[in-house]
Amino acid sequence: MVLYFYPRDDTPGCTTEAIEFTAALNNFQEAGCTVIGVSRDTVAKHDKFIAKHALGVPLVSDEDGAVCEAYGTWVEKNMYGKKSMGIERATFLIDGEGKVVREWRKVKVKGHVEEVLEAVKGL
Repeated sequence: MVLYFYPRDDTPGCTTEAIEFTAALNNFQEAGCTVIGVSRDTVAKHDKFIAKHALGVPLVSDEDGAVCEAYGTWVEKNMYGKKSMGIERATFLIDGEGKVVREWRKVKVKGHVEEVLEAVKGL
């Protein structure tokens, strides 16, 4: 399974990432891999985001932040000198036994999906 964390629905980077995972979804499925996106947005926001961009990747609502805390993606961010808490864009590759076999932190969207797919094929 690929579990990817992203800051917020319908923002430029998050939209690009979700669209690129959707475009590659058949390739992940052919490799025997499920892809799931996680943010702290509500289910209603996820539904609008999915409909607006015709996303095929399931999105999980982690409103209470428990999943983000478990994976260490709820972090302090510093933007323009202002500190706040938010989700670090990160991706985890989890094998069939539930073990995290690879992780990507502070993900840059460009080229990320291809890199993750190559890692999946290498398992």
